[in-house]
Amino acid sequence: MILFLAGTSDARALAIHLRNQGYPLLATVVTESAADSLREYNISYHVGRLTEDDMKGLIAKHELHVVLDASHPYAEEASKTAMAAAKACGIPYIRYERPKEQYHSALITEVNSYEEAAKLAQNHKGTIMLTTGSKTLDIFTKYLKKDDIRLVCRMLPNKENMEKCDRLGIKQKDIIAIQGPFSHSLNQSLYEQYEVTLMITKESGKVGSVDEKMTAAIKLGIPIILIKRPSIHYENYCTHFDEVTHLLGGFVNGKHEL
Repeated sequence: MILFLAGTSDARALAIHLRNQGYPLLATVVTESAADSLREYNISYHVGRLTEDDMKGLIAKHELHVVLDASHPYAEEASKTAMAAAKACGIPYIRYERPKEQYHSALITEVNSYEEAAKLAQNHKGTIMLTTGSKTLDIFTKYLKKDDIRLVCRMLPNKENMEKCDRLGIKQKDIIAIQGPFSHSLNQSLYEQYEVTLMITKESGKVGSVDEKMTAAIKLGIPIILIKRPSIHYENYCTHFDEVTHLLGGFVNGKHEL
């Protein structure tokens, strides 16, 4: 049985793919809404963030033989926790994440952290669209709540996000509460509607719709600050479903019985 960290829509698609191939899974998700697609396919799941001890407890309780980490590309702590739990329990660890996209444009400036992005943007004058979610919103409001900057924040339309915006002083007119995926034309319309002069996003990959955000901004000549993925050395790193199933097949026929 596999402990499966499901952090994105393509990760949940991978879970369904593996379940259909007969692999038993215990998936972990952060929210109930993220569990909906798993429930539909009768995939067992646990809701809530896990510490290393929590993971080790689940591994022992359910006799799990592999940790498959398909958490979000920016969920750095979740990946480190999963690697540590797998190592402590003496079982294999596999990392899956969506492929990176390659961009070549003078409009793009790459940075290594949210804070670096915020500091770089603080001298900008105009409308900044932030598409990095709510988790790090406080970093951007710390540097970008200025008279000559309008900070427009695009994020999921849930209660927690709206409450966080309220606490941080983000006005309702500067919130785009919407769930993707977003087409190229919708991204372009939003940039035009809000008269965006700078866009900040993450290097999430095609499934995260970063390509539509990027190409629409580039078409309109809007500068982009792109936050690169965390630099982590992963064991058994995969970017395609068939790579994952190949590794799992090796573990089944080798050291471990799933």
